[in-house]
Amino acid sequence: MTQRILLALAALFAIAGTAHASSDVLWGIVNEKCVPGQRDRGQPNPCVKVDLNKGYAIIKDVVGDAQYLLIPTAKNSGIDDPAVLARNTPNYFALAWQERHFMADIVKRDPPRDTISLAVNSVYGRTQTQLHIAIDCVAIGLREKVAAHIAAIGDQWARFPVRLNGQHYQAMRVSGETLDGVNPFLLVADGLPNARNSMDRRTIVVVGATLPNGAPGFVVLEAEANVASGYYGTGEELQDHSCAVATQ
Repeated sequence: MTQRILLALAALFAIAGTAHASSDVLWGIVNEKCVPGQRDRGQPNPCVKVDLNKGYAIIKDVVGDAQYLLIPTAKNSGIDDPAVLARNTPNYFALAWQERHFMADIVKRDPPRDTISLAVNSVYGRTQTQLHIAIDCVAIGLREKVAAHIAAIGDQWARFPVRLNGQHYQAMRVSGETLDGVNPFLLVADGLPNARNSMDRRTIVVVGATLPNGAPGFVVLEAEANVASGYYGTGEELQDHSCAVATQ
C-alpha cells in the first residue's frame, strides 16, 4: 500500500472518529467500524462486505479506480505472520478471487480473467501491519507478458522469462476456475528454497489466465525483497490502479 493510499485511509479513519498509529489504520477501520457495524446492525460501512463466519472484510480502496482490499477480521500482520501458513487459516487468496465481482461492478463489465490480479506486498513494501490482499486490474504490460510466455510457465517454480517492472520474478501456473484448494502463501512457503523462513521478504501476485490447453487457471508470481539493492518487494506495482486494461 502506497503512502498516498495510506494518507487517504487515515483521513477516512479520522472522519470515522478514531485515532490510531498510521500502520494500524486498516485494522482500526475493520475491527472498530466494519465488524461491529455488521455484527450489531447488519451494516458493514465503511466496508462493502464483512463475512463474520469466514473471517474477512472487503473495503473499497480510496485511491484506486477499481481496487478493493480483502482484510482478515482477525489480527494478522501480513505475509510475515505465521498464521498465513497455518492449515486452519482461511484461504484469503481464494476468497479475494471470489470477491472480484466488486471490481467488475466498478468497470461496468465482466472483465476477462486475465485482466484481474491479486497482490500482497512484503514487509518492506507495505505501510500497514494488517494483512490486505489488493484486488485490482493487471497492468497492461503484465497482461501482455503473461500471454506471451504462458506456454513457458510450468507447474513448478521457475524464473519468469522476462523481467517485470525491472525485477526478476519466479512463476508457476495452476489450473482451475477458482483458487479453492490452492493457497499461494503455501505454494511459496513449500515450493521455494528457504521461503518458509523468509516470508517477510516475499511478495506474491496472482493473475488470472487461460492456459495453453484453453482451460482456466492462474499464474502465480513471487519476488523477494532486496532492500540493499533498492527493491522492497512491492508486487502491487504490477497492478494498474487506473484500470486501463478495462478499456481494451
